[in-house]
Amino acid sequence: MSFKFETKIDFKNPIWNRDAWSRIQGDLNPENQKFSSVRGVILGVKPGEAVKELCGFDVFLATRLVPLEDGTIRRLNKEVIFYTNTRTGEIIEKWTNPWTGEVVDVVQVKNDPFNYTISDNLILAPEDFKSADPEKAKPRKIPLIFPWHEFGDNMISLSTDMHLLYPNSLDPKKFVRESSGSMVQVTEMMRYNVQRSDLENPALTSIPYSGTWARITPWLPWMLMGQQSGHVVYNGAMTGGPSTDIISSQALAYAKENCPDFLEAPTEDYGPSHSSLEIYSRTQEPKPPLA
Repeated sequence: MSFKFETKIDFKNPIWNRDAWSRIQGDLNPENQKFSSVRGVILGVKPGEAVKELCGFDVFLATRLVPLEDGTIRRLNKEVIFYTNTRTGEIIEKWTNPWTGEVVDVVQVKNDPFNYTISDNLILAPEDFKSADPEKAKPRKIPLIFPWHEFGDNMISLSTDMHLLYPNSLDPKKFVRESSGSMVQVTEMMRYNVQRSDLENPALTSIPYSGTWARITPWLPWMLMGQQSGHVVYNGAMTGGPSTDIISSQALAYAKENCPDFLEAPTEDYGPSHSSLEIYSRTQEPKPPLA
């Protein structure tokens, strides 16, 4: 179906926010797919120590947007996170824990699908509905109004931050060395830098961007840090475009060999979607304790 979108910039209009965010994330022409690429470093943070550089990461997403009759937009998506050597960009299969000296197997992330619906209301996490008050526990509709910042005449930056706390799919009693505990605390902070002229252009169903992605999360399960104090921080640069040209040569070659279907966005809405921790719990066996 064809989809008419708002191009007159109105930062306080939820419909305009929906359409602008959709055009940044994907392409409102469902015949087209859009790729996103993020590359950077993963840092280890432990109390009382200087931050350590642990490894790199190389992410790409293949996304298709499907406008629906009710005005919402279904985001169909596949995504990977490959872990890398920070100096060469080479994808690694083994990693040496700098605190224990243990050499561990790296588990790459492959999420297919990871879909959700974009509307003129915020996407709320399940914990947003938890309350002793039945009325407050009901799902709430909060208008989709993002923080936007203008820099000069033609650059605008969109901020999308999420701060989450949810039950861990990795039972700490079963995954003793992999699980960070019963709950998972995660923050994601993204900055999309776009041109005002692109936002206002009715011919552009998709908008190019550059930006940054940061994620604060517990130790990655394959690091086998268990419930030790500390966490990791992803810090990277990102961009989006209509082809795989934006994906690094190392990630592209690895994907072609190991998961070529991730180089095409879904054409149908299937599921369910699962988090990387859920997939880890279903595909990996707990590691035995250190001798």
